[in-house]
Amino acid sequence: MRLDKYLKVSRIIKRRTVANEACSGGRVTLNGKVAKPGAEIKAGDIMTIRFGDKLGQYEILSVQETVKKENAGEMYRILSEDREITEARN
Repeated sequence: MRLDKYLKVSRIIKRRTVANEACSGGRVTLNGKVAKPGAEIKAGDIMTIRFGDKLGQYEILSVQETVKKENAGEMYRILSEDREITEARN
């Protein structure tokens, strides 16, 4: 599955266009490398997203084409979230 679609289906990012822009803008890394919107993702991948001055790091647990809103959180595990970027560099 494409990274931008996964971000939308998992509801980490609510809209696919916003997910696409985040990826195109270099704010998303996949396994330590800057990822484009069309990057293929799989279970076990580690994804980091920069939201303004915050970082979120997630492990992809499953890849599903569709999922109910209440089950979307089961597609990933939060490794860290809301860390200030300055703290992440230290």
